[in-house]
Amino acid sequence: MARKMVVLLPAILAAFIIGVLGILLVPSEVKNRDLSFPTGIIKIDDDTVKVEVAKSPEERQRWLMFREDPIPLNSGMLLVYGKPGLYALWLINIQYNLDLIWFDENGHVVYKKENAQICNNPFDASKCTYKNTSLAKYVIAASSGFIANHNISSSSTMEIVSI
Repeated sequence: MARKMVVLLPAILAAFIIGVLGILLVPSEVKNRDLSFPTGIIKIDDDTVKVEVAKSPEERQRWLMFREDPIPLNSGMLLVYGKPGLYALWLINIQYNLDLIWFDENGHVVYKKENAQICNNPFDASKCTYKNTSLAKYVIAASSGFIANHNISSSSTMEIVSI
C-alpha cells in the first residue's frame, strides 16, 4: 500500500498543479471571447421573429447547448447551411424540449418536429436525434410551443429579412 502511495501522491499532485496552471494561464482572448450569436430577423408567414444566427460549423455545433433558460416563444435560432442537404440535430446537452422546422432554400417547410425530446441518455442517440426527410438549407430551433404559437403548418414559408 505504501508503494502505491509513493507513486500516486506525486501523480495526483502533478495533475492538480497542471490543472491550476491551465486555468490561470488561459489567454485573455480565450477567457473573454464573446460567445453570443449574431442576430437577425425572419418572417414566417405573417409573423416577424427575431433569431440568433448560427452559420459557421462551430456555431451550428454549439447552437443551444448548455443554455439554462428556454428561448422566448417570439424568437428562435436559425441554423444556416451552405447548401441544401439532410441535416440531423442531436439534442445532447440541451436543457429543454424544442420545436424544430427545416426549410428548403426557397423558404418552404420541408419537415417539422414539435416538442422534440432532449437526450436523457447520450448512449441512445436514436431517441433524441431528428433529421429532415427532404433537402433543407435552414433549420429553426425554438422552445417547444413555437410551432403552435406561430401557427406553422406544412404550407408555411420563411423569408429572411436580415441575417
